[in-house]
Amino acid sequence: MSQGTSPDTRSFRTLDDVQVKGKRVLLRVDLNVPMENGRVSDATRIERVVPTIREIAEAGGRVVLLAHFGRPKGKPEPKDSLRPVVAAVAEHVGRPVAFAEDCIGEAAARAVAALKDGDIVLLENTRFHPGEEKNDPEFVKALAANGDIYVNDAFSAAHRAHASTEGLAHVLPAYAGRSMQAELEALAKALEAPKRPVVAIVGGAKVSTKIDLLENLVTKVDALVIGGGMANTFLHAQGVAIGKSLAEKDLATTALKIMEKAATHNCAIILPVDAVVAWHFEANAPSQAYGLDAIPEDGMILDVGPQSVERVRAAIDDAATLVWNGPLGAFELPPFDAGTVAAARHAAERTREGKLVSVAGGGDTVSALNHAGVADAFSYVSTAGGAFLEWMEGKALPGVEALRAG
Repeated sequence: MSQGTSPDTRSFRTLDDVQVKGKRVLLRVDLNVPMENGRVSDATRIERVVPTIREIAEAGGRVVLLAHFGRPKGKPEPKDSLRPVVAAVAEHVGRPVAFAEDCIGEAAARAVAALKDGDIVLLENTRFHPGEEKNDPEFVKALAANGDIYVNDAFSAAHRAHASTEGLAHVLPAYAGRSMQAELEALAKALEAPKRPVVAIVGGAKVSTKIDLLENLVTKVDALVIGGGMANTFLHAQGVAIGKSLAEKDLATTALKIMEKAATHNCAIILPVDAVVAWHFEANAPSQAYGLDAIPEDGMILDVGPQSVERVRAAIDDAATLVWNGPLGAFELPPFDAGTVAAARHAAERTREGKLVSVAGGGDTVSALNHAGVADAFSYVSTAGGAFLEWMEGKALPGVEALRAG
């Protein structure tokens, strides 16, 4: 285990704790990848699980891959078949991958029985059965029939108590795969036993989707930078005239309560002090920076202004640990990506210099860091959306809890 992980993280059984040679290893992975014209268009999730698949195969384990794809609602849907993903998995792992037409029953049993040590088979979509999402004990038993041990390498699905993500861990010896292990160690460094001061950057459009997150973070971090459309709600709550900017004005009281909670926990809240305003929500719309006391009535705030960017950079300079979820502005529309890109590049630079542990996650965040060209420079970037958010909200994740060494 890497240095600096919390005792909590060490309580997970990992591949270091098991001999897999000759064993049938039910390996839960996330292969819910984007497809275009029948081909995988973004293989990030496959790449994440390659080290675990290879390690088990090279040690002589018989790899039985379990995964879901799409939302087939408990019955077979040809468009949600995992068959088109097989070639991409084989290509990234560098080994042949067989395919079984079902994840339980005779088709699965036949495919698993044919495996030799080091072989790999992908079973069909677990969500083709209603028992998967219901975590039905009979379905769990049917899945378990094809394995001797269970390894979960799908952190992104760990917030769901499904048969293949949680149920199996109670009926077979259960271990965390390398991707799951890396995620848990990174998150422990960020929020469980972090090097202080800890600064969080939370952006995105709506406060309503992140109330639990903000309420948990203000009790854990030393400073909280709020950006994106969310910041407008906080500014409005403080009586700032925000023109036609996106804001949830009915959440003004909630915003003030979060600020009060932050004050009682000595967490500094950093809001924008100026803003980039445009009159149309479109790429390259004419725009101008304004102080908060001069936002035009007919304008919309689409990014943090230059002084705000400097404040965010200063906060990053003060931090030993940075946790990031959500962009600071409408980053998908240039030039309103400037604030997010500047902050991301600064955090990347501090990380490269060894002065910062930087952990980021969530779909928009990953896109924003890729857009800024710095995703590889962060200490850890989580591709898990819901699971990453729930972890940051302080919630226990069923798929993780089930792996704890009892």
